[in-house]
Amino acid sequence: MKHTFEEALNIFKGLFFKLLRTAHEIHIQNFDEQSVQISDILSLKTGGCSEDCAYCAQSVRNGTKMPKQPMLDLDVVINTAKKAKECGASRFCMSISGRCPSSDNEFDRICEMVEMVKALGLETCVTAGFITEKQAQKLKKSGLDYYNHNVDTSPEFYGNIVSTRTIDDRLKTIEIVQNAGINVCSGGIVGMGETNEDRIKMLVLLANLPTPPRCVPINKLVKIPGTRVDDSSSIDDFDFVRMIALARILMPKSYVKIAAGRNTLSESTQALCIFAGANALFSGEKLLTVDNIKDNADGRLFAKLNLKIENPTL
Repeated sequence: MKHTFEEALNIFKGLFFKLLRTAHEIHIQNFDEQSVQISDILSLKTGGCSEDCAYCAQSVRNGTKMPKQPMLDLDVVINTAKKAKECGASRFCMSISGRCPSSDNEFDRICEMVEMVKALGLETCVTAGFITEKQAQKLKKSGLDYYNHNVDTSPEFYGNIVSTRTIDDRLKTIEIVQNAGINVCSGGIVGMGETNEDRIKMLVLLANLPTPPRCVPINKLVKIPGTRVDDSSSIDDFDFVRMIALARILMPKSYVKIAAGRNTLSESTQALCIFAGANALFSGEKLLTVDNIKDNADGRLFAKLNLKIENPTL
């Protein structure tokens, strides 16, 4: 079913508690309301990116002067994945900076890492920018479960954030990944100066894809000095909860993930998000280049809410 912006806007602006109740009812029809999926993420290669994403510390076009880190060794990646699994993660995400894999050798190393992490009994996710149909097929053969490729924001606001690629470029990569039979993880960032209408349009865009993303991460902007959006106004917590609820309503069978910025959300706000349909979280103290939650914060929150960690059968 195709969704319209007007429909989504009316849902978003409705009575707050009715919105949460509707989203919660849809959630429990499709997922176990007591379970939350946990992911951890590792930057395989950091910095030196030629893209000009306004929010990113790794862009050479921003003023962050992020030092470049070459590709990590396989044993470092595997040991990190093992620790993530011991801490409750069921999905391990691997990211490389850059517009796309820089060479066939680099891409082959990513595929090897996917195979090795998968062998640990973890779901695998990769974000490596633009990839070809051949590369997507190779990732599928390596056992990749998810490919992350965010649309970032609405089509109308996109040009304010990125000029080195278009949102249509993003959508083409999503199509390539889905055609290869890999689950798509795609969402965006809120708090970059966009309006609530832009945020709603982003969710409508994702919901109206031929196959909506299996996982929809909602990132609250982490303001990094030197980026072009480090002085933007933060999103109101209630609007953030509304975003989570709307994502759940528009994409009832997708995992809705609270991603970056969770360390700025109170336990009460996170609890509202989970009630409204968020059923996936990034754990760990680091998300690529920014801080995440403190040690054992999830354990304390889950105990207060009587939640359990989802352990899917691979």
